[in-house]
Amino acid sequence: MTLLQVMSADRPDEVRVRTTDRTAIAAELAAHGIHFDSWPALDGAAARPSDELLAAYADRIAELDRAGKYRHVDVARLHPDDSDPQWPVVAAAARAKFRPEHRHAEDEVRFFAAGRGCFYLHIEDAVLAVVCEAGDLLAVPAGTTHWFDMGDRPDFVALRFFEAEDGWVGDFTGATISDGFPSLDELLTAR
Repeated sequence: MTLLQVMSADRPDEVRVRTTDRTAIAAELAAHGIHFDSWPALDGAAARPSDELLAAYADRIAELDRAGKYRHVDVARLHPDDSDPQWPVVAAAARAKFRPEHRHAEDEVRFFAAGRGCFYLHIEDAVLAVVCEAGDLLAVPAGTTHWFDMGDRPDFVALRFFEAEDGWVGDFTGATISDGFPSLDELLTAR
């Protein structure tokens, strides 16, 4: 489920907003300069090759990038593989890389073609946890402090938009704020 949960930055148990209403989510995020949109989800997107996904979304990508800002678009994917004894190590390392609070010198734009993940946006005195699922597009402005959680069993396919060729470069704040907030899995099971 696509979900927005807004919490106090100082008291994660103080939930100010919790909604699955897409219109309310878009409005709340827009108030902070964050773009949230929906694109059609493709059947079987998780199994489709990256070049096929990029071709299927070519018109949407071109529309999003009318100004020519995003010079590189790629596909990131991670799927559980219980037949691989290294899978738990790979999954834990991938999850740990993005969980510390950081920011970027360019916008962070992601479209979830399959699966899910959660962006936690630390804005002023609040943390906005945005659970994105297949069909969700999130564009976070450069300089916004945030972190990302892919859950205990990461399973997603996301199109990533970059301005520079070096791709994902995080400027880590050194803050431990992400440790005190509910994980993706906890957000999904909360009432």
